[in-house]
Amino acid sequence: MKELFGLMKFGTKSALWAAIINTIVAILKTAAYLITGNVAMFAEMMHSFGDAANQFFVFIGSALSKKEPTERFPGGFGRLVNLVLLGAVLIVGVLAYETIVEGIHHISNATHSEDWFWLNMGVLGASALLEMAVLYKAMKEITEHLPKEQIKGFKLIPESYKHVKDAKPASKLVFLEDNVAVGGALLAMGAIVVATYTPFHSATGYASIIIGVALVFVVGRIFMDNAAGALGVADVKMQARMGARILQHPHINDIQDLNVIKEGESLHVELKVEVDPHMTIKEADEIRNYIEEKIKEAVDNVTDVIIEFDDDDDVDTWSQISNGDQK
Repeated sequence: MKELFGLMKFGTKSALWAAIINTIVAILKTAAYLITGNVAMFAEMMHSFGDAANQFFVFIGSALSKKEPTERFPGGFGRLVNLVLLGAVLIVGVLAYETIVEGIHHISNATHSEDWFWLNMGVLGASALLEMAVLYKAMKEITEHLPKEQIKGFKLIPESYKHVKDAKPASKLVFLEDNVAVGGALLAMGAIVVATYTPFHSATGYASIIIGVALVFVVGRIFMDNAAGALGVADVKMQARMGARILQHPHINDIQDLNVIKEGESLHVELKVEVDPHMTIKEADEIRNYIEEKIKEAVDNVTDVIIEFDDDDDVDTWSQISNGDQK
C-alpha cells in the first residue's frame, strides 16, 4: 500500500484535476436534474459522471504504469495505462447509449416549460467554466515540450490541437473528453434557451443525442489509440528523429534496424547499427554511450535502449527504410 501511494505522485496531474472537478460538476448537475427534470441536464449529468470515473481510473493507471519492472513482469508496467483506458471507454460507451436513448424519448414527449430556467443556465455556465480550466491544463501538458514562445498566450490553443496526436494517452483522453464537455455544456445551454423561448420544445432532446454521439466519437478515438498502445505501436516520427541524430557519429556507417515502441507514456528503443568490424570494445562502448545520449536528447521518456552492432555490409539500409522501401 505504501508503494501504491508513492506511485500516485507520478500520475497525470490533468487527469486528477479533471476527476475532482468533474465529480463536483456531476453532483451539481445531478441536483439540478432532480429539481428540474431537464433532459439536456440529464445528458450533461451522465457525461460528467462518465468523465469523472474515466479520469480517476486514468490517473491511477498512469501512476501505476511508472512502477519498476519485477521478476514476474520484467518488461515493466508501461502499457498498463493503455489497458486502463480500454476499460474506461466502456463506461463512456454505456453512458453515451443512455444519453442518446433519453434524448430520443424526450423528442417524442417534449413539453414546454419555463421553470428553473436560470438554475439550469447557472449550473451549465459554471460547469463550462470549470471544464475550460481542466481543458487549459490538458493543453499545457500536451504542449509542455514546445518552446515557451511558441505557446505564449492564445498560441497555446492551436498548438495543442496540432500536437494532440503525439500527446501522452492520459493527457489525450482528458483533452478530448473536456472538449466534448465544454462543447456539450454550451450546446445544452443553447438548447434550453431555444426550448424555453421558441415552439421548438424538443431542442433539449436533440442536444442530448448530439452530446451522446460526441461521446461515442471519444470512445472510438480513445479505443483505437489505446488498443494500438496495448499491442505496442511504433512511433515512426520518433524513429526518423533518432535515426538522423545517431547517424551524426562518424564511425556509425549505417542503421540496419531501428524500432521505437510506445509503451503507455514511455518509449522502448531497439536498434542495430553497422560499424567497422575491426573496432575495439572501447570504441564500441563509446558509440553505445553516444547513441544513448542522442536518444535522450531527442526525447526524455525512454525507458530502455537495446543496441546491437553488426559489420558494415556496404548497403545503405537506413535510406531505404526512411524512404519507405522496406520495414
